[in-house]
Amino acid sequence: MKAIHVTDERTLELQETDTPILKDGEVLVRVRVAGVNRADLLQAAGHYPPPAGESEILGLECAGVIEDPGTTGRKAGEKVACLLAGGGYAEFVAVPEGQLMPIPEGYSFAEAAAVVEVATTVWSNIGMLTGLEAGQTILIHGGAGGIGTFAIQMAKHVGATVAVTAGSAEKLAACKALGADILINYREEDFAEILKNKCDRILDIMGAKYLPGNVKALATGGHQVTIGLQGGVKGELNIGLLLAKRGTISATALRSRDRADKARIVASTVENIWPLLEDGTITHQIHATLPLSDAQRAHDMLKAGEVTGKVVLLIDA
Repeated sequence: MKAIHVTDERTLELQETDTPILKDGEVLVRVRVAGVNRADLLQAAGHYPPPAGESEILGLECAGVIEDPGTTGRKAGEKVACLLAGGGYAEFVAVPEGQLMPIPEGYSFAEAAAVVEVATTVWSNIGMLTGLEAGQTILIHGGAGGIGTFAIQMAKHVGATVAVTAGSAEKLAACKALGADILINYREEDFAEILKNKCDRILDIMGAKYLPGNVKALATGGHQVTIGLQGGVKGELNIGLLLAKRGTISATALRSRDRADKARIVASTVENIWPLLEDGTITHQIHATLPLSDAQRAHDMLKAGEVTGKVVLLIDA
């Protein structure tokens, strides 16, 4: 099969490689579309290797058709969306049965591939973990990104007040169009001062850089969940302030969870989020669709901050 290979120079090239060999409980999926995520950029740079035993090929989500059901009870030809630990930037990928999802009704392969990772990440964190409720205020950093655009819509559906940070007026306008209530340009404004003691929940992609400001913004009993480290890995925590607020800080990752845990999250996401996709309450946000051979261009777009929403890669198997 053809797949994207990371060269010694850390660039992406389309090359020939072996088709995956199925393990017990896996299906072989003919990939039609793969989603692009910032975690892929980290892996391509050599900073985010896949879990032991998983594919070295980039790609944490895809949509396609089951080619070989293996030892499962699935059927060849079944259309599926897939949560992956790796392997999506390829013509074929092996997927544990518990990480298969139906294509949301009315969705294309591209639209399905654009929501798998964001849906499971957002729901598992601000739904399953922090239990966001109506009337609460949530701060979403990187509001115009794939995670952010999805999280805004889900939080508004719950009935929360949504604050976002983004780096331009255009991106903040996109956040507002999706329902964001409080718009903060992080290049010009201090989110911690604007939101001091007001945030019941914070969805953080920055890590160390925003840690002091996030604690300042937390309300009493507030809960911050960090899912990314774009702002570094080591920061200073004012434990006294966190204690005084009875605050909680969690740090989570989806990729490194075991297959049973992923299957639990996938099932809960399909149950709770798929109906919202199908009735239009939450919409996919595809910024660009590129051929697999242009994977490097897709990564460059993300690095340059040009993307609002998601980029997906079309695969012709």
